[in-house]
Amino acid sequence: MSVFLNIILAVQMLTALGMIGLILVQHGKGADMGAAFGSGGSGSLFGASGSANFLSRSTAVLAGVFFACTLALAYFGNLRPAGSGSVLEGVPVSAPAPAPAASGAAQIPGSSPAPAGTSAPAARAAPVASGAAQIPGK
Repeated sequence: MSVFLNIILAVQMLTALGMIGLILVQHGKGADMGAAFGSGGSGSLFGASGSANFLSRSTAVLAGVFFACTLALAYFGNLRPAGSGSVLEGVPVSAPAPAPAASGAAQIPGSSPAPAGTSAPAARAAPVASGAAQIPGK
């Protein structure tokens, strides 16, 4: 089955590249307006009227092949054996490590816990380091 999917994928890529090339070779509808007023750009490899028919039909054929390859890849890519479940069923589940309990003042970044013998206003009066000293280390 893997070889078959690789062949379909290769055909899809080749048709995509072929479509890109054919679309870039074709001239737009505005190019015919310039030829009508005397611009000499209407001459092409397949003639004035034959180029649009040949290039547009070959682009349509390549688009059909590309569409069929895309549908085949989508169909075969979604086929799973009946017993296979979700991809996440085989992932082991681990419990997160418990965080140490901290008081309210210790949870605020940049503040230091108050010493045992002082009150909270005295602890706030202590200078707080600024700049690089506040960046936590590893």
